Amino acid sequence: MGAVCAAGVGARRLWEAARDGVSQIRALKTERPYDGRIKIAAQVPDFDPAAYIESNVLPFCDPFTQFAVVAADEAMAQAGFGRKDIAGPRTAVIMGTGIGGMTTIEDGIYKYYVEKTRPETLSVPKLIPSAMPTTIGARFSALGPTFAVGSACSSASQSVGLGLQMIRSGMVDRAIVGGAEACVINATIRAWEGLRVMTPNLCRPFSKGRNGMSLGEGAAVFVLETAEAARARGHEPLCELAGYGTTSDAKDPVRPDLDGASSCVAAALEDAGLAPRDVHYINAHGTATHANDITESEAILRVFGDYGREVPVSSTKPIHGHALGASGGLELAITIKALRDQIAPPTINFLEFDPSCPINAVPNEARPTKIEAAISNSFAFGGINAVLVVRHG
Repeated sequence: MGAVCAAGVGARRLWEAARDGVSQIRALKTERPYDGRIKIAAQVPDFDPAAYIESNVLPFCDPFTQFAVVAADEAMAQAGFGRKDIAGPRTAVIMGTGIGGMTTIEDGIYKYYVEKTRPETLSVPKLIPSAMPTTIGARFSALGPTFAVGSACSSASQSVGLGLQMIRSGMVDRAIVGGAEACVINATIRAWEGLRVMTPNLCRPFSKGRNGMSLGEGAAVFVLETAEAARARGHEPLCELAGYGTTSDAKDPVRPDLDGASSCVAAALEDAGLAPRDVHYINAHGTATHANDITESEAILRVFGDYGREVPVSSTKPIHGHALGASGGLELAITIKALRDQIAPPTINFLEFDPSCPINAVPNEARPTKIEAAISNSFAFGGINAVLVVRHG
């Protein structure tokens, strides 16, 4: 796996920030003056795409693609693959994003309406969501199924699950999967402000006193293959991706639904062949909005019963922000490291337990925990849910 986030470049930096409870939400920086109420976000710091991406490729890359390419390079290197090692029609590239090239979209609109000039010539191939998977596919000569998934905040998790299913079905041998987002810019922040789900100070999932989320950005990419293929080439995988569940609430565009969320968790466990007590850590969607945290807590209790009050649960969004279509990928990377290091990362900024969220939210400090299997929840606007299960390979 590989990652780019507000902690910097590299999955290790993401994990260390999450494990140590060091928030990467900082004072907002925008290219043009911002006059909104929210002045904080989890932005990738000091990122120079030219240091990672060739000069002939970079003009086609909106920041969301830039983040994804850098994360993909790290994931491929960790997997032990060179640029051409998995070339051909048996490799899929499936990447999720909630919005796509929002920076290019906003820049083009600004040029046209404010500066009265033409948008950048390459705007269209940069802004389309498929720019990300096709750029990665070209980078590694992957000729198999290649497309973008757009399911809001579950986009990255859906892409991982689809890659798993394609390999299981025999359709492909390997899949490069994950998600990216780069939309911490004026228009997007102002739009999110309009929904009144953003905190002006601290993100506090599952805690009393919570008042919303903070936007984030970044990318996480994973390379999937069968255990047999990994063993045949002498490679030790990070873990087994054991299960995937996805459901739709088919109800409200923004309000979470207990039936949809709980049925998704149950479906993922069934797919993995695990009972609730086989799971020893849950990385929650945990947005720190009033309704989401209550619904997610209720979903955990519905599926896990009394054990749902005991199993360690944490939301890492106060660390890396809510990176929308990339969040499920960043959180899966953290979940995998939690599994490997046997540590449940903390839910930081926690003040006091909320009776309406009666779960074990690992407040403020990481907790050494024996973890054989873990799940990562992603519950998106529109009621599109995705849950992934990982365990030791």
